[in-house]
Amino acid sequence: MMATMEPGATASREPEAWDLFGSLPERDEQVTARLHERLAAAAAAEGILDVAYRTIDTPLGALLLAATEQGLVRVAYPNHGHDAALAQLAELVSPRILNAPARLDGVARQLDEYFAHQRRAFDVPVDLRLSRGFRHSVLTHLLQIPYGSTESYAQVAAATGHPRAVRAAGTACATNPVPIVVPCHRVVRSDGSPGGYAGGPDAKRSLLRLETA
Repeated sequence: MMATMEPGATASREPEAWDLFGSLPERDEQVTARLHERLAAAAAAEGILDVAYRTIDTPLGALLLAATEQGLVRVAYPNHGHDAALAQLAELVSPRILNAPARLDGVARQLDEYFAHQRRAFDVPVDLRLSRGFRHSVLTHLLQIPYGSTESYAQVAAATGHPRAVRAAGTACATNPVPIVVPCHRVVRSDGSPGGYAGGPDAKRSLLRLETA
């Protein structure tokens, strides 16, 4: 039997999908950000936040910054793959990682000042646990190379007490987990050419030009 409608009645219908989603409140980005900050603060207070990270925009592209309680542990260029860098930190440091920008505000500010020619030295603690042995010695020495100056890979090897380990010094620079702040870009070949760099040759040349401008 065919159903009939009384005069003036309107047909009922199943609610469309857009009706259901349309009834939901719009996402408030500010509220979300505040909730995230509270989560990060609570995690830190409870001692369950081992690695905090954030990204910042720079003339060299978006940089991933990550820090432990000891200090800045990772600076990753876009070509490193930020997800890959975080996965490495989860494996080698701790899986308790959270996007917690506030812990890295100081580092972000100093990097902004550096790229704006307003800072010549970084004043932030650095955690070099991702580099050990000879590589750790090389990175410690790099912190002593002044702004606007360069050393050759041979000079760096000699400064660490291993003058024949020139290639190993180059590897230590190439695997530096905290570039820019630990200035491996200030190490060049003996003929003065830039040589390799974790962020790519263009990034290295840009940093050298910035510091000699």
